[in-house]
Amino acid sequence: MEKSIDFEEKRRFIIKLGKALHKFGTPAYRLEAHLHNVSIFLGLDSCFLITPTSLTFVLSETDDEQEYAHVIRVDPGELDLGSLARTDELVDELSSGQRTLSESIERLDEIEKKPTPYGRFLTFLAFGGSSGAFAMLMHTSWNDVFWSAVLGLVVYLFVLWSEFSRRVTDMLEPISALTVAILASAITLIDPSLNTSLVILSSIIAFIPGLALTLGLSELAARNLISGTARIMDALMSLFKLYFGGFLGLAIGRLIWGEVEMVQSTFIPSWTAWLAVTVLSVSLVVQFKARLKDAPWGIVSGYIAYGASVWAALFLGGPLSAFVGAFALGIYSNVFSRITNLPSSVVKLLGLVVLVPGSKVYIGLNTAVSGQNMLNSYDLGSQTFLIFMSLVAGLIFSNVAFPPRKIL
Repeated sequence: MEKSIDFEEKRRFIIKLGKALHKFGTPAYRLEAHLHNVSIFLGLDSCFLITPTSLTFVLSETDDEQEYAHVIRVDPGELDLGSLARTDELVDELSSGQRTLSESIERLDEIEKKPTPYGRFLTFLAFGGSSGAFAMLMHTSWNDVFWSAVLGLVVYLFVLWSEFSRRVTDMLEPISALTVAILASAITLIDPSLNTSLVILSSIIAFIPGLALTLGLSELAARNLISGTARIMDALMSLFKLYFGGFLGLAIGRLIWGEVEMVQSTFIPSWTAWLAVTVLSVSLVVQFKARLKDAPWGIVSGYIAYGASVWAALFLGGPLSAFVGAFALGIYSNVFSRITNLPSSVVKLLGLVVLVPGSKVYIGLNTAVSGQNMLNSYDLGSQTFLIFMSLVAGLIFSNVAFPPRKIL
């Protein structure tokens, strides 16, 4: 009887741990490996199948032929780097004997219920900051940067609304893109220098699934085919919804306000790219809910990723420079993991956003549908594919050159 109770408590902890880490945005192949290690520590035989929308646990005691299977349907996880770090620390405390299983289960409940450390106002500013920073990285005009930031704030209002309405949650991406597209069309009446398409893209940059596409390709590279394929398809559907919302909003805006002939404006200087990386990195710390003590490491990761890619672009060209940026970021993240005894993804994901070409997928889609080129860039399809592959390869090579301390 005591043995049965002991197994039940272990089983309950592993299932709760898996659900929590999935909720905090852990990729499937890392989550499965981590749960397997925890199961070995607890003396259980285990098998796991993780996808973005389902979790399957098969657990048994080593000397017992009877297996326990648990299958659950879940929503795709969202990045919460602070909770991810706290959960990893909890597992360390359990393995070192500082906590019992029952205490660990209670602590998991506390971590899941812990509110965001930054509050809604700072998150509101972070949405505007990331939108303005992206426009700045595109070397557009100061007017575009300003209006992108303003419309980014509008997008967060929809995010806030979605917390109280299931209907808004289901159509969050298209309705946000639709609204900012209509507003951007109206803004051209008072500011004809506005690059409307670029401002719309910058405003919804928080929804552009570049990071999700990269993680999906990483899962495919790790031979986690089901989860990788599902994550990529989910990201593509999000992209299609965003583009349709923006396209429809522009059509409605032109119907209401008419078309305004664009007036050429002065582009911002190239040095502002470093200012943009700073603002973007700080905004991502808030949006991804990283802990304050981890925030400086995360901000530096943005500098390293961007700086390494800019330097490599001088010798290798744009697409392949992403490999160097990802490799440098991977090494830095693994150094962070060894120094702090935390998962490398706590800072790696913050820096990776600076490199991912999700916006180029959106621009390529716009070019294919409308025939208009937003940034006078060509061969976007092949460039985007090569950048994605370079990012995945850079991260894999960095893990071989300097392995991380933690699996997560």
